[in-house]
Amino acid sequence: MKTYAFNVDLELDEEGWRAFYPPWEEIGASTWGKTKKEALKNITEVLSMILEEFAEEGKPIPITERMTVSEEALVTVNV
Repeated sequence: MKTYAFNVDLELDEEGWRAFYPPWEEIGASTWGKTKKEALKNITEVLSMILEEFAEEGKPIPITERMTVSEEALVTVNV
């Protein structure tokens, strides 16, 4: 099992918070939430779905500078 950690961007707008992963934005790695917490939860789900699609289709996952890939389990903590 591999663990993927993504350095995502958050932007405040008039509706709430937009969360996105710029290198994959063209393939749908963008979402929104009323709060930062909700936006982060939503982008986590979006990135997970994208990774699952790559795996199901047998496509290699495009690795970028803004991601960390580990063969070990990782824990991330946001404060």
